[in-house]
Amino acid sequence: MRVEVKARNNSELIRKLSEVLNDEVTEVYINLRPTKEILVRILERAPNVRRISCPPSLYPKVSKKAINALAQMGIELVPEGYPRGRPRKYDESTIREVQDLLMNGVPPKEISARMGIPLRTVYYMIEQLGVRSWRE
Repeated sequence: MRVEVKARNNSELIRKLSEVLNDEVTEVYINLRPTKEILVRILERAPNVRRISCPPSLYPKVSKKAINALAQMGIELVPEGYPRGRPRKYDESTIREVQDLLMNGVPPKEISARMGIPLRTVYYMIEQLGVRSWRE
């Protein structure tokens, strides 16, 4: 079983770990740097854990001794990237459809009306695609 624990500071993280971890947990994701205190809490509360992950930006700050000690116990500590920033509103197929319509001579205003996409967004897509032929 996988558990994700996110907190604003170490004390909040330790409190949350105590609440959610149990014998069934095998994977843990934490959003803060795994300090010795945090790692000990994870091992106390989830003795069957085999994988602990943290953000890639914090992984280099983890003690090599801690990583090696966990590895000797058969537990891997790995960086795990979660997508950052705002998710895209329009998928690749929608963007391709806009591009196809542009290439077939459909004006941006009509694309906006047909697809229900704001006109400003259509112009933004045109700019991002580098399409120049729609004006001709």
